[in-house]
Amino acid sequence: MTVRVVLVDDQPLIRKGLRVLIADAPDLEVVGEAGDGAEAVRVVTELAPDIVVMDIRMPGVDGIEATRRITAAGSATQVIVLTTFDDDDYVYGALRAGAGGFLVKDMALESILDAIRVVAAGEALLAPGVTRRLIAEFAARPGPAATTPARTSDDSVGVVTAREREVLTLVGRGLSNAEIAADLSISIATAKAHVARLFTKLDARDRVQLVIIAYEAGLVAPSS
Repeated sequence: MTVRVVLVDDQPLIRKGLRVLIADAPDLEVVGEAGDGAEAVRVVTELAPDIVVMDIRMPGVDGIEATRRITAAGSATQVIVLTTFDDDDYVYGALRAGAGGFLVKDMALESILDAIRVVAAGEALLAPGVTRRLIAEFAARPGPAATTPARTSDDSVGVVTAREREVLTLVGRGLSNAEIAADLSISIATAKAHVARLFTKLDARDRVQLVIIAYEAGLVAPSS
């Protein structure tokens, strides 16, 4: 099945470069583009793509607000934020807005394609090192910096089983389903089933939200 992608960036050259890159991938297809957040919301509403590659810093409606509008509408579209990361003060807000993953602008081109495929498949995009940095960002920006209220507490995590808590902790550390299965000596299918139940029980839209939940419940610390 072809993954349908919309590219959002206020720099036409970046959109063109990504379009050329994706054109060489037989399983990916660029179905639309937008130069700002407001246009991105319109395009996503019209085309219902699988993935949006969203820049954060844009004039007018920025990537965070556009992401919030897309996810708040109940869209099945996953948003991958395109960021410089080291310098970007908006990563925390993008997570809170519902972003499903992150691409770094200077990462290898093939890695960008792989990241799109991974998020489209519902798997973990965040490598453990990146996850640790995101968690550190959460720790540095408590409470008022959030664009949505905290989704959980240790009490609400109490609805999960002991095994699901273990799985949630590993998701919070950035492990994929295959890595979770290996760590817990269970099958990949069983790991996927545990993650699916965590989505339902914790009302999480995607794995990035599970990372937030794991941090807020104290299951993962910045030094993990």
